[in-house]
Amino acid sequence: MRPFNFEKVKSTAEASSMKSAVGQYIAGGTNLVDLMKKNITQPETLIDVTIALSNTVNHQNNILQIGAMASNSKIANNKDVVEKFPLISKAILAGASPQIRNMASSAGNLMQRTRCPYFYDITTPCNKRKPNSGCSALHGANRMSAVAGYNDQCVAVHPSDFCVALAALDATVIAQTKDQKEVKIPFKDFHKLPENTPWLDNNLPQDAVITSIEIPDNAFEKHSAYVKVRDRTSYAFALVSVAAALDLDGKTIKNARLASGGVAHKPWRWFEVEKFLNGKRATTDVFEAAARLATKDLKPLSENGYKIPMLQGAMVTALQSCVNQ
Repeated sequence: MRPFNFEKVKSTAEASSMKSAVGQYIAGGTNLVDLMKKNITQPETLIDVTIALSNTVNHQNNILQIGAMASNSKIANNKDVVEKFPLISKAILAGASPQIRNMASSAGNLMQRTRCPYFYDITTPCNKRKPNSGCSALHGANRMSAVAGYNDQCVAVHPSDFCVALAALDATVIAQTKDQKEVKIPFKDFHKLPENTPWLDNNLPQDAVITSIEIPDNAFEKHSAYVKVRDRTSYAFALVSVAAALDLDGKTIKNARLASGGVAHKPWRWFEVEKFLNGKRATTDVFEAAARLATKDLKPLSENGYKIPMLQGAMVTALQSCVNQ
């Protein structure tokens, strides 16, 4: 790890004014410190925002507002979250370990980098780590790589569980820029696909600091599920995950939400499948048809074809779990 300056700020204005191309914000540090130890990220300055940002979780005016410094554990165990937004709690509790959830912040979760093995191996080409150097996973060990939204620039997947639930529930990311302007980014637009700039993970302005995440009230509190398939049952990233939520009128689906992790460079929302489900009967046959629709155009790489049937199974299981609650 290279030497660095450490600055502790007391306000969002101070934090955003100090941000530069050679500085990075640090909160819980559960991802950033690892990247620094492996010499993947080498900031000249770390800007500690732990006391500058709110750690509150409030539900008022039909919106759940999560402060940027709220720990994953605090969010998952919050009474309003558990009762009114249970999909958020279920997704968070499926991720990492209790120790990491106690440290990791909500905003930091959004900003974490991929766990692609080539990204972490500085001896190999990686466009995400070193722009225009190539993608080693494209024709290499790509068992955990993307099956949707990728290109020859990058096949890495986003590692978050929390973000999959946020994508399903139409969250909004609130940030503040250096000139003290508030920026609101719909969650579906926050993270990027690789395109021609795979080293950019999101659309957050460079000088901005995330202040909160907002989720509007919904009718999914009674019927939601998070299914995560992984190599082992603890402290492992998803091979495939599915966040599902249904608003039911008896057995008829009034509204459906569906998103996945482990399949793309960003949390993947299945908009076409949601439209298919709306108005249908909540039956296994319908869920299986929805799963086939979701996977019909996916193009697996050389080592991850297994993700297609796995995703179909996880999707059907998640939807059935919603109905059986």
